[in-house]
Amino acid sequence: MFFDHFYKRFRHTSLALLTAAVLTLGTANAETIKRAFINPAAGYTQVVTVSENGVTTIYISGQVSEGETLEAQLRGTFAALQSQLNDAGASLSDIVKMNTYIVNYNESHLASFRNVRDEFFSKDDRPASTLVGVTALVLPKYRVEIEATAVVAARSDPLYPNTTR
Repeated sequence: MFFDHFYKRFRHTSLALLTAAVLTLGTANAETIKRAFINPAAGYTQVVTVSENGVTTIYISGQVSEGETLEAQLRGTFAALQSQLNDAGASLSDIVKMNTYIVNYNESHLASFRNVRDEFFSKDDRPASTLVGVTALVLPKYRVEIEATAVVAARSDPLYPNTTR
């Protein structure tokens, strides 16, 4: 009896919360969502921002760098990621999700990745992350690629350099 009563109350409360969320989100439409395309490249854009309801989500294309070692490429890739975020008015600390791809990944690469990552990120509040071993990237000279998503408070009138609309 008790569990039936509890379940019914829980179900109704959950339904009410879901309805409230849908009604709140339902106010979004194509006219209120602002997009900015930052640092367009051949066939894609390095950064796309999407702003609505006081929040800007920043999508950063996979960044790569040249270098003789995995560590050198990781440092260059994190620096490139930081540069793209700066152009969007954000920083590495705004990243909420990061995907890393390492060519011919083996377990020893994890320590290298972590050591270099620690040079760029504080040990607190790190983003959700995925590390994937792959057989190849766009060019053979690249051994690592990192893409990320960041979230910041929206600006009322963003002045992004290198932007197309």
